[in-house]
Amino acid sequence: MSRITQHEWVIKSKSSNYTLDLKSTLAYKDLFFLFIKRDFVAFYKQTILGPLWFFIQPLLTMFVFTFVFGKIGNISTNNLPKPLFYLPGIICWNYFAECILKNSTVFRDNANLFSKVYFPRIILPMSIVFSSMVRFFIQMLLFVVVLVIYYINGFKFHINIAILSLPFLLILMAALGQGIGLIISSLTTKYRDLALLVNFGVQLLMFSTTVAYPLAAAPKNLQFWIALNPMTTILETFRYSFLGQGQFSLTALLITTIATLIIFFTGIFLFNKVEKDFIDTI
Repeated sequence: MSRITQHEWVIKSKSSNYTLDLKSTLAYKDLFFLFIKRDFVAFYKQTILGPLWFFIQPLLTMFVFTFVFGKIGNISTNNLPKPLFYLPGIICWNYFAECILKNSTVFRDNANLFSKVYFPRIILPMSIVFSSMVRFFIQMLLFVVVLVIYYINGFKFHINIAILSLPFLLILMAALGQGIGLIISSLTTKYRDLALLVNFGVQLLMFSTTVAYPLAAAPKNLQFWIALNPMTTILETFRYSFLGQGQFSLTALLITTIATLIIFFTGIFLFNKVEKDFIDTI
């Protein structure tokens, strides 16, 4: 009788720390979607208003920005209605910041799961990006509703061909947020102090991005440095696409893309390097 030597599954180390191991990830696609559902449901579970928080959160932030930066600070919004100016920046920043914050604690938050069962570890960071993307699309519906309301009331905005870049902008935000989050998560397995600085650092980073002000309204001596922030280019292009206000530059997008790729693959490299033995240090 011949002996069957075929294996169902072989677990082996990666050949490169820069790989995403997409083949293994696709084999665990059911688990991937389960993690997305878990993250999505956990956002509003045991809350009174439930999914309405997807809309309430950006609206409350928009009102605060309108009062603080628009009324008290009297910061220019390039002749755009203040809610229309602030809302897209808030929605994009919420997605970017959530990718950073949740990815930055992915090792710590899932240590028990990692230590008990095998699955491609990159599934968890990827599921965070996609579950947050669902919220991004829901909040984008809110932005479209606000646009329609202003249009009905006589405000003329100028949607242009740059709107075709929106899928690419979303990919850039996802890759940038995940890259930064994975870098922080990988470092905090050994240097716990960094975890205490993440929330504070993300808040500071927001003020170096054109969420609450247009790039043209920034001090002249700081505009160059603010423009170097990859999220600045993304937000300016996003506003330009929908509202016709902002700065659109293919050169700036190219630089942002290169910077994002460097950050993303640095994050993947560190994640793959740390995940091999992080259980011993976490």
